[in-house]
Order: sequence, then structure tokens, then C-alpha cells
Amino acid sequence: MNDLVEKKEDLIRYFTAGSKPPADWRVGSEYEKIAVAERDGRALPFSGPNGVEAILKLLVERHGYQPEEERGRILALRTDRASITIEPGGQIELSGEQCETIHCAYREFSEHIKQLTEAGREVGAAILGLGMQPISRIDEIELLPKARYHIMYPYMARMGSLGQRMMKQTAGVQANLDYRDEADAMRKLRVSMGIVPLLYAIFANSPLSDGGLNGYQSYRGHIWTDTDRDRCGIPEFTLREDASFADYAEYALDVPMYFLIRHHEYIDLTRPPGITFRKYMNEGWNGQRATLEDWANHLTTIFTEVRLKRYIEVRTADSQPPAMMLALPALLKGILYNDDCMDAAWDLVKRWSYPERLEIIAGAHRGGLEARAGRIRVGELAGELLTIAAQGLKRARALNERGEDESIYLARTQEMVRAGLTPASVTIARWKGQWNYDVARMVRATSYETEAAV
Repeated sequence: MNDLVEKKEDLIRYFTAGSKPPADWRVGSEYEKIAVAERDGRALPFSGPNGVEAILKLLVERHGYQPEEERGRILALRTDRASITIEPGGQIELSGEQCETIHCAYREFSEHIKQLTEAGREVGAAILGLGMQPISRIDEIELLPKARYHIMYPYMARMGSLGQRMMKQTAGVQANLDYRDEADAMRKLRVSMGIVPLLYAIFANSPLSDGGLNGYQSYRGHIWTDTDRDRCGIPEFTLREDASFADYAEYALDVPMYFLIRHHEYIDLTRPPGITFRKYMNEGWNGQRATLEDWANHLTTIFTEVRLKRYIEVRTADSQPPAMMLALPALLKGILYNDDCMDAAWDLVKRWSYPERLEIIAGAHRGGLEARAGRIRVGELAGELLTIAAQGLKRARALNERGEDESIYLARTQEMVRAGLTPASVTIARWKGQWNYDVARMVRATSYETEAAV
């Protein structure tokens, strides 16, 4: 990875190296989770005896994780197959193993939340099944003592009005999927980008922030629209049927860089901002030359709805209640690992123009399943998408020990969509109804301690 890169073809080969035969395809899932103080629902600090770092220390002591430190602070945990990392505002993320089936992901996630809730209980923390910090404002949330984030945080304030909210307050769930070759990768990228409005509608789960309702079902989704337009959203070229690795490399080359990493230290490239990877590759910077590792790190700072690495990374969905957390990787496996299902999913969304697509996404942020795509309610398309995904999973015939296929992980979500409900719409109704705007009731009802795992 320290090989020098001197021309675009070197960057394209990075993507080509991710190609795998279908027999080797896996699904990787990443789950960010909101941690709060059980007593008042405020964001759990990272530091101190009742903070996120204390939870990490308990996990090391009791479950054999290997800690990863930065300047004496534990910022991540590793095992042979998975890792636990911490997002800028103390969100706790499991980056799961590469699983052949969603049953494998279910077992891993179930064990993870058991360990996490037990450790959280000891420090007075609750893990909430929400996509956003419900009570604390950004200036009340400790920024993780990680050099990368201390470079990004002030830069976000210069590039948009909501980027610091994204860093400190939001939580999502994402799925990573493999591809056969360039054509397959770009097709999966196109279809995944195409269904973004439906994913926002199905998985909307961030209607509470700063202590009350924010007017959105997925405020997290809206936040991404004003975070950093250089690196977010849906690049229009990704929806073209002739898009290529070269097109994605061209796009990424012109995204400004955040940093370089040398000898495990971060070098800030945001002051003054403006050095793109293209300029860095062609001219170097302060005696440094571009390497393949620099390119891989740069790709992690692109925050499009779906991004290309050596796999396809779908990043759209809000974090979910635990019983629905496996629905996103299940949905995407059912669609993207079956050619007929991929075609059917694309047929649902291919007719929209680019401006129409952005308008539908904005509608989904506000209204969830009630958003409109012309004369059609988005909820109708969402139901069809889930049916297509379930068919793909049934065809795969990956059975658990009870003889059930992977479509079981879509069942709860399908029931909600058929009823016209999203996690957000349920939360809004309860907040105004049975919870009566009471934070303690909200925390108890949305806590992983209360919710069933799957």
C-alpha cells in the first residue's frame, strides 16, 4: 500500500483489485449506536468513569478485545474478524465480520449488543435504537480525542451548516457488498444510488434532536445535504449506465483532501483548504508523494450516499432499533446479489430525472413513506423494493438451524411498511402521545434493554 501512484490508471487498478468471483462474495455490516446517560438521556461523554471509554475498558477486561490507543486513550477494539470503533460524538460502532449469510451477522450482532448493554448498565448508560442524539446539543457533546476528527471538525463548520451535527449527533447503519468486475461494481453502485430515496423512507429514524421534534423523519438524512457538498450526496455520473471506475476516480481526484498519515501521525491539509488528490498526485506536497495508502485513506473521506472502495458501501440508512438492524444488509444482499432482483429494483427508480430524484429524497427526509414520487406514494415503491429483496433472499436458500431463509430479517420492516409506518413515525406518535414529551419514558422505550435483539 506504500506504492507510489503517479497516474489515474494506478488508482483505477485499486478498484479492479477488489473484484471477486460470486463464490467469494460476502456482506459486511457496520452499526453505529447512540449512547446516552440513562438518568437524563443526554449524550454519554467519551471520557470519565461513566463514559464510552469506560465501556471499552470493560469490554477489554471481560471479552478479550485488543485495545487500540491513540496518545494513551483507547479509541477502538479489535478481534480477528471485527472491530468496535467510536465515532466523533461517542457513537459506538461495530464493524462486523465479512459474513456469507445474514444469519452469521445476526449471531455476531446479538452477541455484541448483549456485551454492550451489560457494560453500559455498569456505567449508567443506555444504548438507544435511534438514528440521532435525542437531547444533547452539539456544544454539549464531547469530541472524540482522535486526531482525524479534530482536523475534520473545524473544517466542517466552513463547508456547511450541519456538518458538525453529522459528526457528533448522528448514527447510521451500512452494508458493504462485493462485486465481480468493473461492470458489476458500477451496476451495483448505480442501483444502490437509485434506491436511496426508498432507503431513506424505509429506515427513517431520527425525528428527535436537541430535546424535541425537529420536523423531519430522517433529520440525519437532511443533515447530509448541508455537510460538505464537495464530497456528499449522489454524484450524477453514478446513475449513468456507462459509468466506469475511471469516472469514479476522476470524481475522487477532485475532492479536497483532509489529511495525510505519516508514521501514525495525522498531517492537516485543510489549512488552507484546496489541495485535491489530483494536485497532490501530480505535484506532491511538502516533500511527500502520493501512495496507494493515501488513496485508500482519501476514499474514506468521501461521504456520498454510496461509495466505491474495493467493495460497494451503502451508507444511507439511519441506525435502527435492534430488531430491525439486520434489515438493511438483508435488503441489499437480496437485491444486489441476484441479477434479476437488481434489474427489478432499478426498474422501480430509473425513470426519475436527477432533479426529481433529489426532490424525492428531500421529501423522504421530511415525510418518510408519505413522500411522493410524482403521483406515487414512496411507501408503495418501498413495499415493492422489500418484496423484491425478500424474493432474492428466498432464492439464495441460505437457511439457519431452524430451516429459515434470510428473508426473516426483513419481516418486521415489511410489516411496518405495509402499515405505513417508519421507526420515526412511531417515535413521533409516542413522543406526543404515551410518552407525553417525557425524556425518561423515551429512554426506557427506545433502549436496547427494552427492545428485543432481532
